[in-house]
Amino acid sequence: MTATETGHASTNGQGPPGAGHVIDHSTQAILDRMAELHPTGQAPAAIFNDRGIFELEREKVFAKSWLYLGHESEIPEPGDYVLRYLIDDPFIVIRSEDGEIEAMHNHCRHRGMQVCRSEMGNASHFRCPYHGWTYKNDGSLVGVPVQKAAYGDTLDKSELGLLKLANVDTYNGMIFGSLDDDIVPLDEWLGDIRWYLDLFTTRSPGGLQVVGAPQRWIVDVDWKIAGENFIGDSYHTLMTHRSMVELGQAPSDPKYAMYGEQIHVPGKGHGAMCIGAPPGSGLPPMFGYPDDFIERARESIPTPEQYEVAKETRIGLCTVFPSLSIHNPIRRPDTEYEGSIPMMTWRTWNPIGPGKISISSWFLVEKDLSEEFKQLSSWSYLRSFGISGTFEQDDTEIWTHIARNAGTFTGRNQTVNYQMGMELEPDEDWPGPGVAQPVNFTDANLRNFYSRWLEMMTA
Repeated sequence: MTATETGHASTNGQGPPGAGHVIDHSTQAILDRMAELHPTGQAPAAIFNDRGIFELEREKVFAKSWLYLGHESEIPEPGDYVLRYLIDDPFIVIRSEDGEIEAMHNHCRHRGMQVCRSEMGNASHFRCPYHGWTYKNDGSLVGVPVQKAAYGDTLDKSELGLLKLANVDTYNGMIFGSLDDDIVPLDEWLGDIRWYLDLFTTRSPGGLQVVGAPQRWIVDVDWKIAGENFIGDSYHTLMTHRSMVELGQAPSDPKYAMYGEQIHVPGKGHGAMCIGAPPGSGLPPMFGYPDDFIERARESIPTPEQYEVAKETRIGLCTVFPSLSIHNPIRRPDTEYEGSIPMMTWRTWNPIGPGKISISSWFLVEKDLSEEFKQLSSWSYLRSFGISGTFEQDDTEIWTHIARNAGTFTGRNQTVNYQMGMELEPDEDWPGPGVAQPVNFTDANLRNFYSRWLEMMTA
């Protein structure tokens, strides 16, 4: 299929947005310096706020990756849809009448207006508000006002349906799409990170459900800063979230995020952290879920090894390269509640400019948990990692200053350090795939993340 047929924004049929982008000398100098510094565990700060790098990332990374679009539970019935973005291209992600999931470019074939402006819903047809061209929910053009009088017999509606994304696939309810016609299958792209995604997505026979619409907000920060924070920077909890420890919103040991294992998938850029219980903390097993849920998980999680890892994990994180992060911590739902309730958020970091991203954050919970538990879990999410959550605000305040410094006249020439744990040996006894290190205070996942980034940027 041609690029136009699969919904790419280019009009010449030669490839994804930005194809043929010429790298200027300044951008090339940043990449050359990155290639020089990366083996030493360092990086040039300019990668976090540079227009040339941003433009190249759109072409080399985001247009060449599988990107997260949503969860199947958001569109359970035929005709259900949500609006989502791949880079800056808007797509209608819809469950067709035969139950299949498709993504159609939200772009009228007449004059380019968005044919759907509601964020979610159920529709049998989409009508463009500009001239009234009407499309069935399978993308076919079925209505053109006064077609005979306006066009005579010259208009072939069968050739003017909404463009469809050729590459849409799912894994355990997760919906991904790609703008690249030649991308490898989703299972191959994910590789060994699937083992760790299972720890979040297969704990219940009923599966996960998204509750409510995703929260969305714009932050002056680079997508890589946010992604690296969730893939392997547990070290920041010592200082950034210290007030949360002092307020009793996090485990009492300030080093709580150090314990456990950090795992990365070489060559893929993906990584995970399985944070365990600090000595003497008394944190309950398996992220703090109820005992009856833990027993059901024994039968639901694919392998005994995965079940044991899930049972020993108190806080779980995972990042699928480039821009999907999952966080499943134990948090207090309110100040009056004695104890903690786990919450889970999935979020995407979508670059919209140099040093600027749009964050989408979903709250998910297992369908077969009690309504009381779901409510408490949602409060844990909103208080800690919702748009105004305490942990979210802690992180965002830091990230914005990093991005700002990276764009200043002097700051862009500075280097940033990723050398923590370079002397550590892998944990050969770890039961899962990938390369594991027996402590979370290490930058191994971040170095692997940037290896993949550099590979794609210079391909």
